[in-house]
Amino acid sequence: MHELARAVPDVEVLLKLEPEQVGAKLLFLLRKRKFQNDMFHPGNLESELWPSSTYPGQQTAYPRDKRADLSLALSEAWAWLGAQGLIVPAGSQGQYGWWTLSRRARKFESEAEFANYAVARLLPREALHPKIAEKVWLAFMRVEFDVAAFQAMKAVEVAVRDATGLPDGLIGTKLMQAAFSVESGPLTDMSAEAGERAGRLQLFVGAIACYKNPHSHRDVDLNDPAEAVEIILLANHLLRIVDARAKAKGGKP
Repeated sequence: MHELARAVPDVEVLLKLEPEQVGAKLLFLLRKRKFQNDMFHPGNLESELWPSSTYPGQQTAYPRDKRADLSLALSEAWAWLGAQGLIVPAGSQGQYGWWTLSRRARKFESEAEFANYAVARLLPREALHPKIAEKVWLAFMRVEFDVAAFQAMKAVEVAVRDATGLPDGLIGTKLMQAAFSVESGPLTDMSAEAGERAGRLQLFVGAIACYKNPHSHRDVDLNDPAEAVEIILLANHLLRIVDARAKAKGGKP
C-alpha cells in the first residue's frame, strides 16, 4: 500500500499509532482504491511498501530495517479491522486470504465519522442497564446522540416513578425531590447520614435538570459522542441505584 507512505511519511510516527488509528488510515486508503471484484489481499498491499530487493539501491517507502516492526503494526491494524467487522473474508476467496470492505465500512464518509464510530465502542451494549440497552444504544449507533441522552434520562424518570408509585403529576425534578426526600423519600436510604441522603437527592435532581428537562422543552444540539457516552453512563448508574433501593424496600427493580 504505497499510499500509506504518503499519508504517514514518518515511519516512527506510524509505529507509535494505536492499531485502531492505523486501521483508520488503511480503511480510507482502501476506500479510495479500485480493486478487482472489490477484493484485496493484505500481504499484497504490504509488499507494495517493499519493492524487490534485487537491486540493492532500489528505493523503498520506508527504511528496510523497520520492515519487521511495520509488518507487525499492519498485522495488528488488519486484525483490529476484522474484529470490528469493517473488513470481512471475500466469499469463497476468503480462505486464500482475500478480504473485502463490509457494508458498515462502506458507509463511512470521512475520518471524522469514523472517529465517532470509534468512540461508540466506548458504549458496549452489554454494559448497559436492560431499560436502556436496546433503544438508547441503537439511537447512539445511529449517531442520534441527543435522542440517546434524552431516552437514557427519561428511563431514569420512568424507573423512579415505577419504583415509588408516585402520581403521574409529579414529573422531572419534582419527582426526584419526592422520591429522594431527605426525610421521607420512598427511595431514600434512611440508614445513611443526612448529608449522604441530601447528596443523593441532589444527584438525581441535578441529572434530570441538566440532561432530561432541556431535551423535553427544546432542541439540544448534542453532537459530541464522548459527551453523550458520559450522559448515558450517568443514567446507567442512576438506574442501578434505583434498582438497589427498590430491592432494599422490597419492590421489584
